Amino acid sequence: MKKKHYVMLIKWALFVIYMILLFYVVFFAEGMGRAEIASGYKYNLTLFTEIRRYWRYLGHFDSLGWIAFLNIIGNVLAFIPFGIFVPWLSNGRINVFATFAYGFALSLTIETVQLICKVGCFDVDDLVLNVLGALCGYAVYAIAYRIVKMFSKKDR
Repeated sequence: MKKKHYVMLIKWALFVIYMILLFYVVFFAEGMGRAEIASGYKYNLTLFTEIRRYWRYLGHFDSLGWIAFLNIIGNVLAFIPFGIFVPWLSNGRINVFATFAYGFALSLTIETVQLICKVGCFDVDDLVLNVLGALCGYAVYAIAYRIVKMFSKKDR
């Protein structure tokens, strides 16, 4: 196999590992309250309700503040790698709009499975935070791509 094939194989292997970890955390991680199916399942269909609620708790240095931090930052951080992988796996052929669409589709899939399986909580605010994470990941990819391109031109 050529070097390019090995590189692509490694990229895809890393992506699969990331997706397995993401789905484990979202659906099975006991530390995230996923050990059992919820009785009295809750969901949020009103945009920015949970974000506003958690934002108020961020200043508290107690368990509520920690939960708020994990919810807001955790949703964003969880999707940053996705926003990096999407253009990276396509060798830069995927643009920011496609990354937005793929991030939204993955997030909506996760939220819908949570709703159907009653695991976690279907939350439209998670869609916003997850897509924000994917877009941040795309920005990281775009910056890194330009830096690598700039240095590779200097090495010629």
